Amino acid sequence: MTSERPVIRVVDDDQGFRVAICRLLRAEGFEVREYASAGAFLLGDEEQTPGCVLLDLRMPGPSGLDLQEALAKRERNLPIIFLTAYADVRGSVRAMKAGALDFLAKPVKRDALVTTIRAAMARDEEKRAAREQVHALRARYDALSPREREVLQHVVAGRLNKQIASAIGAAERTVKAHRARVMAKMQAGSVAELVRSVDRLASSPGGIDTRPPAPTRRSAVS
Repeated sequence: MTSERPVIRVVDDDQGFRVAICRLLRAEGFEVREYASAGAFLLGDEEQTPGCVLLDLRMPGPSGLDLQEALAKRERNLPIIFLTAYADVRGSVRAMKAGALDFLAKPVKRDALVTTIRAAMARDEEKRAAREQVHALRARYDALSPREREVLQHVVAGRLNKQIASAIGAAERTVKAHRARVMAKMQAGSVAELVRSVDRLASSPGGIDTRPPAPTRRSAVS
């Protein structure tokens, strides 16, 4: 996991509010960066630094909702907390449907804000850890040979070595050897663990094909 200190990005066109909220957050021990507009944020923010975004709903130019949409298109996964001085049911519903963590009203209470930010930080840490785990699984899967991937597909489908040997036209001892290498390369201690890893890869962006190929006629050799 990253060792970088999390950063709260405050995006708000109201300078007075922005200064006050940044002072409050720094007093709580948070690292803070401030931006006066959505455009300034998109141009100046560090792509990979962990943390969250504290985002005004209404701003001159692109709104908070516009920025949320832009971040989604750029696959930015930072949790977003919206702040607004206006009661806007439609905006709040749209923001939450698009994945915002919370929707707070100005003036926001200190305890409520800090609690929500800590929850956002925790969510970001969890998501980053999960992505790193998927990246590690993908690297292990990419290290498999084409035949090992074929055997893996049959194993996660619940087939026995004898059935796999018949399906791929190889000797059973060869299947056992391929299966052992699959388990070692995927760092799986059991078939159940292997299945969980493969399911996780299959549901991740890009995915993998877990369907066993159709049986082929081959000679019983490796």
